[in-house]
Formats: sequence, C-alpha cells, structure tokens
Amino acid sequence: MKNRIALFLFAIVALAACRKDPPMGDDASYAGPTPLSLSIPQYVTDSGDYLVYVANNPLTVEGVALGRKLFYEKALSDNYTLSCGSCHLQEHAFSDPRRFSIGTNGAVGHRQAMAVVNLAFDHFMFWDARVETLEEQAARPVIDLAEMRTTWPVVVQRLQAMPEYPLLFEKAFGSPGVDSVRAGKAIAQFERTLISFNTRADRFLYYADSSALTPQEQHGLDLFFRSGHCVDCHRDPLFADHAIRNNGLDLVPADPGYAGVSGNPDHLGKFKVPTLRNIAVTAPYMHDGRFATLEEVLDFYAEDVQLGTPNLDNHMGPWLAGQVNLSAQDRADLITFLQALTDEAFLTNPTFSDPN
Repeated sequence: MKNRIALFLFAIVALAACRKDPPMGDDASYAGPTPLSLSIPQYVTDSGDYLVYVANNPLTVEGVALGRKLFYEKALSDNYTLSCGSCHLQEHAFSDPRRFSIGTNGAVGHRQAMAVVNLAFDHFMFWDARVETLEEQAARPVIDLAEMRTTWPVVVQRLQAMPEYPLLFEKAFGSPGVDSVRAGKAIAQFERTLISFNTRADRFLYYADSSALTPQEQHGLDLFFRSGHCVDCHRDPLFADHAIRNNGLDLVPADPGYAGVSGNPDHLGKFKVPTLRNIAVTAPYMHDGRFATLEEVLDFYAEDVQLGTPNLDNHMGPWLAGQVNLSAQDRADLITFLQALTDEAFLTNPTFSDPN
C-alpha cells in the first residue's frame, strides 16, 4: 500500500509541475520566466541515465506552454494543414500509426515517425542520429520538403502577425522577439516534458508491487532480461540505450542509416535504438515500419535475423551463438510483458494535448 501511495503522489507532483499556466496579459508584476524542474523517479537517476539539457535553453513554465502551442500549430506548415502533432499523436505515444507520414503536398516519407517519449534523456535524434539536440530536431520538419514544406522566415512572419504569439514569446524568453531559434527552443522544452515512467511494469520492477504483473507477464519479463536478450539493447529503466545498432534486419540494407550521415561504410544499416516504453501503441515497427504487429517483431527476432549482414552489432552475439530460442509461447509471453510497458496516464495526460 505504501508503494502505491508513493506512486500516486509522484504522479500528482509530476502533473502539477506541468500544469502551471504562464501569466497572461500586461502584468507589471511579471518577473520573467518561471523555472521548471521535471519530476523523475529516483530509480531512473540511480540507473545512471540523466536528463540532457542545452545550457542556453533552461526549462521554464512559460517556455513549455509556448512549445506546447507551437507543437500543435498548423501555421508551421506551408498550407496550414500540418503540425508536429499531426504526425506525433498522443494516443500513440506521440508516434504515427501510419507506416510513413504524409507531407502537405502528399509526399510520403521513407522512415516511420519515432515516438516522442523520454527524449529528454537521448543523446541524438532521428533514426539516423543526424542531430544531437531536441532544438535541432524541432527545426527540421518545418523545412523538410516531404513534411511541412515551408521556411522559417515565413513561419516567423506568420507567428508575429498572430495576436497571441508575440506576448507568449516575450513571456517565455523574458524579452520581446519571435524568431526561429526561440521557436525551436520552446518546442524542445515541451518535448522534454513528455516523460513516461508510470506503468504496471514499473510498479512491479521498482515499487515492489508483486501484484502488478500476471504470471504470464512475469515470465515475459524473465525472458526479456535473460534468455531473450532483449535487455542487451533495450536496458531498463529507459528500455533503450544511447547507441546506434545494426540488428540484422537486412542482409543488404536498402537504407544506409547512420552511414548516410557519417559517410562511413562501417555504419551501414545502423539505426538509433528506440525505447520500448509504450511500444504496444506505437506500431508499425522498425525504422521503415515493415512490421505491423509485435507478433511480427518477435517472429523476426526468433527466426529471421540476418546474421550475415555487414556491421551486425556485437550485441547480436547470442544470435550468432544460437543461444536465442523463443518458442511460440515464449513470444506470446514476451508480448504480454511489452504491453505492460504502456503508460495510460501518459497517453491521456491533458497537459500534453492540443491547447488550441
């Protein structure tokens, strides 16, 4: 009971931290942006994972509020039809249920839109790890010809002409001015608040709630951390790691992955390791969305890993050694555990939804 009460109190504190509203109107007493700290469970910090901040973009209540509004602002696209939230849907852990997102002119992307979950801990962004910060990531879709297809000068001009934005920018950054750098910073601030650590698996693993998982889910957990070798690349508590890896998807990768960024052939077929938190609602799977279901993902790891692919990650050693043997029942049990990594409060948290 004490553990349940502690978890409940943590959820309330986290919600309250994000729900503060910035002061509005011409308030002479306004003293500048209000610092905001994220509530992170102790077991996360104890694991050695840490929040990645940009020194010149401290988290503030007003900055997050502006970033949230911009995340859902369709004026960021050329024809006012798309926002960040159009391809990163909250009920899907801020991912896209389509295999590939569709741009304003009908252009289809070639990689699946990654979930925006716990990115505050990540050291690089996008499947191919082409940028290092959320600030850089936030700026890219606006100018991408397969996505929003506009320019930042056009977007800035639009935002300046909208009555609410000049004041929101001033309150977020402490001085007048609407520009692309500030817009990217604000969106990054909002994305850093998209923290998810409230699942049944967490209650079982970190709060000693033995009733949180069924026997089948507990067997799936055991497989995950032991003979299934899932944890080798998806280590807890983030259920990800800060690496780019080739997991043997293709004998000859059609998508170069990180090699397309670095120019190094040793990086061919290497992609960012995504989090498995909320994985049950983020289908389709892999960088190209080739797997529609978790069953297909588990079948791949059980039967179809391409061990002869160049640059196969050294974490795939157990597959090379023939040590991964997952029966049909093992796969089903693993899936039940993965489903227990769903954070229902995160998926429905009103402080993350469209404020417009």
